[in-house]
Amino acid sequence: MSKPNPKDLVGINKVPTLSVIPSASLIYEALAMRDGAAKYGPMNWREKGVKASIYVDACLRHVMLWMDREECASDSGVPHLGHAKACLGILADAIEAGSLIDDRPAFPGAAAALLERWKRE
Repeated sequence: MSKPNPKDLVGINKVPTLSVIPSASLIYEALAMRDGAAKYGPMNWREKGVKASIYVDACLRHVMLWMDREECASDSGVPHLGHAKACLGILADAIEAGSLIDDRPAFPGAAAALLERWKRE
């Protein structure tokens, strides 16, 4: 048996990227990001900042429409799941870039406790 490649020994400990994300997921999100860049400008949230609630609401609308069996957004033709992922990706990027306008409620709600209480055993 041959010795392992030294790059493998270093690379195995780094954050994985493309090898662990399904290609369809990346493609859907990329299509939505391209649509958003055409409408609002690429990476616009880093300059202007984004309100968390706006992107959470948009994400949930896309998920609800998908759950109602509408595959693609009527305005863009892009899969709703791609738009939902784009919303979450923008939120994550805004958090890390320091451009998130965090308008979540100031105090935690009861969601975690309610989900636990109503969990089926």
